[in-house]
Formats: sequence, structure tokens, C-alpha cells
Amino acid sequence: MPDGSRAITLTLHSAIAEIAPADWDACAGPDNPFVSHAFLSALEDSGSAGPRTGWLPQHAALRDAENRLVAVAPMYAKSHSYGEYVFDHSWAHAMERAGGSYYPKLQVAVPFSPVPGPRLLIRPDSPLPVAVLAGALTQACQELDLSGVHVTFCTRREWEALGEAGWLQRLGMQFHWHNQNYGNFDDFLAALSSRKRKTLRRERRDAHAAGLTFRALSGDEITEGHWDAFFRFYRSTVDRKWGSAYLTRRFFSLLSERLGGRVVLMLAEKDGVPVAGALNLAGSDTLYGRNWGCRGDWPFLHFELCYYQAIDWAIAHGLKRVEAGAQGRHKIQRGYVPAETYSAHWLAHPGLRRAVADFLAHERPSVRREMALLAKEGPFRQSEEEPAAAPA
Repeated sequence: MPDGSRAITLTLHSAIAEIAPADWDACAGPDNPFVSHAFLSALEDSGSAGPRTGWLPQHAALRDAENRLVAVAPMYAKSHSYGEYVFDHSWAHAMERAGGSYYPKLQVAVPFSPVPGPRLLIRPDSPLPVAVLAGALTQACQELDLSGVHVTFCTRREWEALGEAGWLQRLGMQFHWHNQNYGNFDDFLAALSSRKRKTLRRERRDAHAAGLTFRALSGDEITEGHWDAFFRFYRSTVDRKWGSAYLTRRFFSLLSERLGGRVVLMLAEKDGVPVAGALNLAGSDTLYGRNWGCRGDWPFLHFELCYYQAIDWAIAHGLKRVEAGAQGRHKIQRGYVPAETYSAHWLAHPGLRRAVADFLAHERPSVRREMALLAKEGPFRQSEEEPAAAPA
């Protein structure tokens, strides 16, 4: 480790329950619910993250000379690359073709959650540099004789610090909605071009004309009956996409129990019966959209439940952003603009490291060019356009 880190000790933990919630959260901070002890323990205690799904906890904990926890990282040993949303399958195939083993690897991430946020969690009152924690992770990787460590959906600050420490830097892209101090949804619509404004109004009108009612529930308003219905929607969506149902039914109950009012469940009902749902978590300034599902087919239901209801809720609660998950270029026409996402990778094999570094050197400018082109397709009014008419 770097100079000045001799008093720091590293331990790996096979369950987050081995670390006291207050100690973990003192490092994680209050802003992003996905790195909280409550969320990560709900994944493990429900059997969602564990041997069944191939996410084996190896949480890193750093303690100082007084045995005070000063940094943690949510880390997992993995024998596959599923549930990560930063795709490295081609790297694994290259390593295997060369006669090496890419798996198992270490993944510093939030399982099944392509949500940007801090990953190298250092107590705010600790002077510990990111480089020390990064060095501890690479040391653990070498001692375990694994192929590498991957820190996915980290913050830009972490990404830059890891790059300075010699890690490989990768760029990705999502689409996020930004609240420009809107007072209500009509204020947001007024910022759009006339054509796009009409499109969004029509989509909302048609969704509501289908005989559905929409509710946003949080905290104690969410019952076990609501979770039963949502779990059916979740399983239905997974089955249609030929995916894997990582999350168990118990996870959603534990999520409500441990995160309370930070859980926001958008429901669509037909004659009082839930027919679709979208799960969100609220951070200090951001609403994070996660899973959704439905039973039936209604016009523009996905857009209404996952995007427009989320915007309504964010405006009403004074949040700055809505992050509605991975992929989905159709979001840009609905006010969600391109945003960079970051990951950093330390690979033990020198040949693979050189090859991946060359690939990323070409990929990063390509991602930025694509983002610039997509941004020009956004729905917002240009400065020379006439002011929007009053809402109908």
C-alpha cells in the first residue's frame, strides 16, 4: 500500500452482517440508498445476492490503528458477468482463448443495480486517500489469485482517482432527467418544443384514458399485498425477457422494512386492482427508478408509470434528478438527457490489461461522440423558438 497506510488493516467479510450497520453507514453516507447497509443486507438476507445467484460477498473493510472502521467497499467474488450492466464478456472470452481464467473475479458494485453512486466508501472525517483503498483491493485480488477487480457505476471523482492509480477507465451512458426548478409537470412541458410537448401530453392523456388510476405509495402505505402484486409483475417481465429472477419475494418485504419512506412504489390500478408497478428508491436529491412490470397491455403505460409519474414525484418532493435505469434511448424524447457513467478496472494479466487499455482508449471518445449527437436530438426548445403556449 502507499506510504502512510502501514497502520491500515484490510479484512474481507463474507456477509455484510459482520459489519455493524452504523459503522458501514458512517462510511457510506446518507445520500445514495443503494450503498446503505439496509439495502445491501436486504439483498443478502433475502437470498437475492449469494450462492444462488453467484454473487458471493467479499466486502472490504479498512480499519485504522485504533481499530476504527474508516472505509468499506461492497465487493463480491463472481464466476460470471451477469447482473452488472457493464459488459466485459469479450474480455473474458479473450482471456480464455489465451488459455487463462477470467473467472472468478472481484466486483465492487451494487448487485443487479445499474445505479451510479459511490463505491469506495470512506468516512468523511478520515484523511484516507482513495488510492489506499484501491491498493488494498488490488492486494486482496493478488492474494486470492483472481483475475482482476472491477469497480462499476462509481462516481467521477472515484473514476479519476482510480485512473491516477493506474486502473483502466471505462465510460458508459445513461439518460437522466434534471429538474430545472419546475413547479409542476406543466412547467417541464413548457420547456419542450411544441411538437414534443404535444406528444407527451397525448401519451399521458391516452394512458389515463385507458381506465387506469395511478398511485405513488411509500413507507407504511405499501402493504404486503402490494408487494405480492409487484412481485408477480416483476416475474412476468423477467419471463418475457428470458432473464433471471435474481430478486426473491422476501427482498421486497425487507426493503420496505429497512428503508421505509425511501421506497417509492408507483402503481397502476384497474377497478382498484393493481395491474402494473414501478419500484423507485429516493436518495437525498435523486429518485432512482429500478424494476417495473405489468399484467396486460395498455397504451403508453410504461412511459407513464416509469417516466412521467417519476417526474411528477420528483418535482413534488423537490428532487434534482430522476435516474430511470440502464439503456433506453427512447427516454431522450421524454426529457431524459445523456449522462456519463463510470467504471474502473484492474486486471492482473499484463497482456489482457494492454489489450483492454487499447480498446478503452478507442471506446471512450466514441461514447462521448455518441452522447453529443444524441443530445442534439433532445426535446427541449431552442432559444430562438417562440415561448410555449399556456398549458391546455
